[in-house]
Amino acid sequence: MQQLARDAQTLLGLKLTARQLTALEHYQQELLAWNEQFNLTAIRDPQGIRTKHFLDSLSCLLALRDPAPTRLMDIGAGAGFPGIPLKIALPNLHLILVESVGKKVTFLNHMVKTLTLDKVEVLQARVEDVGQNPIYREKQDWVVARAVAILPTLAEYLLPLARVGGAVLAQKGESGPAEAHAAERPIKLLGGHLRRLEKVTLPGVADERYLVIIDKVAATPPAYPRRVGVPLKTPLK
Repeated sequence: MQQLARDAQTLLGLKLTARQLTALEHYQQELLAWNEQFNLTAIRDPQGIRTKHFLDSLSCLLALRDPAPTRLMDIGAGAGFPGIPLKIALPNLHLILVESVGKKVTFLNHMVKTLTLDKVEVLQARVEDVGQNPIYREKQDWVVARAVAILPTLAEYLLPLARVGGAVLAQKGESGPAEAHAAERPIKLLGGHLRRLEKVTLPGVADERYLVIIDKVAATPPAYPRRVGVPLKTPLK
């Protein structure tokens, strides 16, 4: 974990405390143990978890700081990335983890309890349903997602949940710039405006990574998101 601490300081200007590093250590141990029984993540070695899960998740702080968000929703949270590392780094954050797969929801609840994380809500639901729920719709400061869908689809998942004046963040690979270009019209239709793409370089990882940052500048039309499965099958153009 000391290398992770050094990398976080160098890449992000983030000084992780001993308590935060201990929490990440416990998280790694639990993820490795659960992965022996459940296919939670394809990355199964400690170094890969520290770089490709923890540091990659924390790279979202390049966009999320100044000011730090009060409410953040992680869509398709999977085994908790990027949401739980961000919660560890930002203890005052109100975090909502949205995941539809039961075994992953069970793991998320286990980690919230194991790490004694407060102000964390785990929802087992499809994002299209959450996006039409008035409890959550247009209430979040930030809505984030990693490796969930192509950006035109992802914009329809994320933007309805962000408040006007808030923003969304999509973690993308080398296709990030091309996807952002393809999603320009859907983003505008859904009340968004592309702020910027931030390139992220992780130590020892050759793949290109980007943070696609979109501001929520207007209310999303009530028709969006469409019913479950439609945004994925028929992306907006």
